[in-house]
Amino acid sequence: MRPISVLLTNNALGPRGGSETYIRDVALALLRRGHHPVAFSLVPGEVADELRRATIPVLDDLTRLGDPPDVIHGHHHFETLIAVLAFPGVPAVNFCHGWVPWEEMPLHHPAVRRYVAVDEVCVDRLVRQEGIPSARVELLLNFVDLERFHMRPPLPIRPSRAVVLSNAATSGGYARAIRAACQAAGIAVDVVGRAAGNAWAIPASMLPAYDLVFAKGRTALEALAVGCATVLSDNAGAGPLVTPDNYERLRRRNFGIRELTNGHEAAWYAAQIARYRAADAALVSTRVRTEAGMEPTIDRLLDIYRTAIAAPPGGGDASRAAAFHCCRIAQQLKRSYDLGGQVESLAAELQIVRAHVGECERDLASARAEAQTLSQEVGTFRALPTLRLRDVVLKAPVVGPAIQAGARRFAKLLSQ
Repeated sequence: MRPISVLLTNNALGPRGGSETYIRDVALALLRRGHHPVAFSLVPGEVADELRRATIPVLDDLTRLGDPPDVIHGHHHFETLIAVLAFPGVPAVNFCHGWVPWEEMPLHHPAVRRYVAVDEVCVDRLVRQEGIPSARVELLLNFVDLERFHMRPPLPIRPSRAVVLSNAATSGGYARAIRAACQAAGIAVDVVGRAAGNAWAIPASMLPAYDLVFAKGRTALEALAVGCATVLSDNAGAGPLVTPDNYERLRRRNFGIRELTNGHEAAWYAAQIARYRAADAALVSTRVRTEAGMEPTIDRLLDIYRTAIAAPPGGGDASRAAAFHCCRIAQQLKRSYDLGGQVESLAAELQIVRAHVGECERDLASARAEAQTLSQEVGTFRALPTLRLRDVVLKAPVVGPAIQAGARRFAKLLSQ
């Protein structure tokens, strides 16, 4: 195939996430093969910087792209729409990476010649929810860069170290159930990800240190490629330990949401840990490294590009299709704008509450200081010699009661 220019779009190219690393890996692979990838996102960041260091152009303004690309590799409908409007007549391949996210909504537009789903759940979204003919949809399962994710040494008979690996995981969230199950089995647990404040820039370097990984999606696939025993888990729910018996089904579902059907309960995770077998994990890892390597996927992806470039435009008017898509997403955008105002209002109220709490804390601190001062003064007063003598006299067996009785009679006379 002659060298082609590919415009790859994504919602964001900031912190490393599923679609961000997919774009990065594809762009780097295309560059190595002599093609001309260009990345586009309105939210550049960490991944954008990584691509630029690899000499791949990254744009947040498509007017700076001098020549139109040969094909648009479109992640996320909004950025894909911007790209097809900026370059009329350029064919697009629209990808779907998830069942839930709004960003994964497909773009219905004549410029889109092919749709790609990364698992059978996304095929269902495109065909059975969005009405796209199955003949226009390609199933291209996720991949692993085997040059980066190397095999770890053989697993021990019993796992001793585990990691909850997700950008959504925190020590106080669903990881608590995992930690409880692991601690009961004598397994040390780490929680790693953006929400936990300790995201790893290069997961390939950390995975070999763990026997057991709790993850989903592409992260789970990478852990399996390294040779770790892997239990599916994320905010959405808990799934099974990946074994030779369920691997085929789980891979076609991208180790994702369709399998995360169990609640986050320590008993569920304990049952999955009990199924740990080092030999089973090795068999799964061998399959992943045989079937899910990146290079065959890039071969297939280039074939899809070629088919899209050769295909005629889809039916319908491009401008009307763009207008209909804008109408479709306008309500969500308006709602997001309204939510932004509500967030600002709540943030202002929170500042007021925090200021009030601060005043209360200062008043309380002042009252405590005054109480401490009074307590010290009382202690000093009680320590006076006269008071100590009075206390001794009042405690005397005969004199003390007589003085107290006399004091009471005297007080009674004064009150009359």
